[in-house]
Amino acid sequence: MRVIVALGGNALLKRGDRPDADTQIANVNIAVKTLAKLAEEHELIITHGNGPQVGMLALESAADTNLTRAYSFDTLGAETQGMIGYWMLQALQNALPGRQVMALVTQTLVSAVDPAFDNPTKFVGQVYEQAEAEKLARENGWVVRQDGPYWRRVVPSPAPQRVVETRLIRKAVRDGVVVVCAGGGGIPVVRDAQGRLSGVEAVIDKDLTASMLAEALDCDAFLILTDVPRVMKDFGTPQQSEIGHTTPYELRSIDFPAGSMGPKVEAVCRFVETTGDMAAIGKLDQAVEILKGKAGTIITPSATWPLTSTL
Repeated sequence: MRVIVALGGNALLKRGDRPDADTQIANVNIAVKTLAKLAEEHELIITHGNGPQVGMLALESAADTNLTRAYSFDTLGAETQGMIGYWMLQALQNALPGRQVMALVTQTLVSAVDPAFDNPTKFVGQVYEQAEAEKLARENGWVVRQDGPYWRRVVPSPAPQRVVETRLIRKAVRDGVVVVCAGGGGIPVVRDAQGRLSGVEAVIDKDLTASMLAEALDCDAFLILTDVPRVMKDFGTPQQSEIGHTTPYELRSIDFPAGSMGPKVEAVCRFVETTGDMAAIGKLDQAVEILKGKAGTIITPSATWPLTSTL
């Protein structure tokens, strides 16, 4: 099968971790142990989050007195794609000797008139107590919002329209290459009247980009791998329960938080509705079992897996 994985940013930098390179590289090596197992049996495309890293670098850039202005989010997205892509590239090469692996810096086209530019919603960077978050917002011109028990910075998150390098990724996958791409949802770019590309200040939702890319690459399965074993219904209440096998229709009937599980559910529903194939949300270390239908939340048109068409 051709499988695309959207790796949660918390797989690289968990809440409470020190944000140094050694910690993140160690987390990448742990993640790759599972990803390598998928690559041994399937064509594999890997996307990943970068929210914590972008937020951290944005804070450093804003505080750097040597700069005339802070680096823009498209540039920080490119920087973190290269950094995380390098870590993953090397870890995958070490785990898959003889297999070709490519880490590609990719751009994602968005609309310059997307209303998201006027309504920042995408969380980036570390978490803060409310008082500290509001202080930083005043000092740096940020917009901050509540994220669970904490507060974080939010930035515009326009809808992805196409990964610019899609054809190149498709060719590499057909040649048997494991591809790491679209980190952080891709570098947000727009086209001007002459068709030229330029970056914009935004962060694209990585799961929505991965869903769109999965469709464009004719993937058979789309996995969002994070730190939760399954999607929960009525999360945080006495009635909460795990969702095993389900359909997009059933998932869309449930109200999920917009800042966390909501975009993941939207991404998997779009893929299944458009392609009729399988998507799933579950824990990274259970990825192999998820593809067998024995773990995670499995989303298909009929709530059954494997589908006859993929056997």
